[in-house]
Amino acid sequence: MSTRAPKPDPRPDPRVEVREKTTPFKGYFQIDRYRLRHRKFDGGWTDEMTREIFERGHAAAVLLFDPERDAVVLIEQFRPGAYAAGVDPWLIEIVAGIIEEGETPEAVVRREAVEEAGCTVSELHPIGTFLATPGGSSETVALFCGRTDSRGAGGIHGLDHEQEDIRVLALSRQEALERLAAGGITNMPAVVALQWLALNYTELRSIWK
Repeated sequence: MSTRAPKPDPRPDPRVEVREKTTPFKGYFQIDRYRLRHRKFDGGWTDEMTREIFERGHAAAVLLFDPERDAVVLIEQFRPGAYAAGVDPWLIEIVAGIIEEGETPEAVVRREAVEEAGCTVSELHPIGTFLATPGGSSETVALFCGRTDSRGAGGIHGLDHEQEDIRVLALSRQEALERLAAGGITNMPAVVALQWLALNYTELRSIWK
């Protein structure tokens, strides 16, 4: 089993008073329970609150972009969380993975691009690091745009021992943005990355001449 990067305790912050932290569940993921209070905007303190935080590690994701063909490579796979939410559980996404102990985000997306899409990344351009669901999870997602060659991209990929069944979709940039506008792409990292590409397309093309 892979080892996830250990999660350090939050940095001390004089605006937050942690009265107790426990870990009621620890498995592949873990749940931490905090009893805390924090400063209010008027300078006072809130009442004590108890919150459970889902700890699943940090993630890295990459939008595979082929500037020569003005195409993106996306993936589609089943997501049990989407199923539990009552929406179509086969989501169109970008390549992503959990950052394991000793790995950099850049190494993760290069590895996952091969495993999930059969693509190699020749250059990486950082998009940013974002909180996924800060109301209940500490997870951050480091987003990149990765230069790739989309010729021949397609088929089914993934690792059998991780129960992955991933379909690869090579789409023109315009078609991907049209799917996004029509509501056909609801995975948040994919939405952010495609919106970023739409806003930064000209600049990125000038960088990746």
